[in-house]
Amino acid sequence: MSHMNRRKFLKALGAFALTAGVAPGALALPTAAIRPVSDRIPDEFIRDYLVKMKHFSEPHPGDIYLEAELFGVLESSLKRLKRLQRTVGYGNFYLLNFDEALNIAQNYTRVGAFTRPELDFLERMFYSDGTQYGFFGEKPLKNLTDRIQRGEVIKVNRTGNYLYKGQALETYKTIKQALGDKVILTSGVRNVIKQFMLFLNKAYNSRGNLSMASRSLAPPGYSYHGVGDFDVGQVGYGVDNFTERFTTTEVFHKLRDSGFLKLRYDYGNLLGVRFEPWHIKVTTV
Repeated sequence: MSHMNRRKFLKALGAFALTAGVAPGALALPTAAIRPVSDRIPDEFIRDYLVKMKHFSEPHPGDIYLEAELFGVLESSLKRLKRLQRTVGYGNFYLLNFDEALNIAQNYTRVGAFTRPELDFLERMFYSDGTQYGFFGEKPLKNLTDRIQRGEVIKVNRTGNYLYKGQALETYKTIKQALGDKVILTSGVRNVIKQFMLFLNKAYNSRGNLSMASRSLAPPGYSYHGVGDFDVGQVGYGVDNFTERFTTTEVFHKLRDSGFLKLRYDYGNLLGVRFEPWHIKVTTV
């Protein structure tokens, strides 16, 4: 591990001291985990970290939970986002920005206007530091109201997904040319609102465990799908394209052997994210 990565890792561990709320009975991180930055990370910390990444969908001691009194606001916000998605359509929802979401919700009774507690909750979630619950990646979308310009993206036929024109689209075209009909775009551009729905849904199903949610989904604003990255899979492989089983497919092996596989979240990464062999790194922003 490089000196820079060691420093970043310990700095991130220290950020856990700024937690939002710990579930009753959840164990606190050991004091040693928030020691000042040093030049060496003890092996037990690395082992503990890698165990969490391997068992990303399980709760672990030290995980950070949403305060119990906010769980109802999370639930109502999530339900409203799902109604909004059904109203505008799945494709449009990928590109929807925050201001558009508020306007549509207010004008469609089947969605209903966001309440003040919901708006406060969404704002707090977006501007919270992800390292508080274990996500150590960069934040490419800095503002809750960031927009994806429609003229900068293009819908990819037969996928329901969008890609940014330029490097992302050309990368995908090159992959398609090399691998043919066996490969498919499984997830492209996602704006803040779509990432909110995905992350809150995971947090809801995890009973408010924000650390567990962040091990498999970037918090709103932290997803590189907002600036260029995309996911690919093997046609006919379904939801298994989003599991490690994807590494057994012909598509994965061809991507790797052809040199197209530049992963954002490689195995053993120090970003607090599970291994994602389907996530193609495009942008370096």
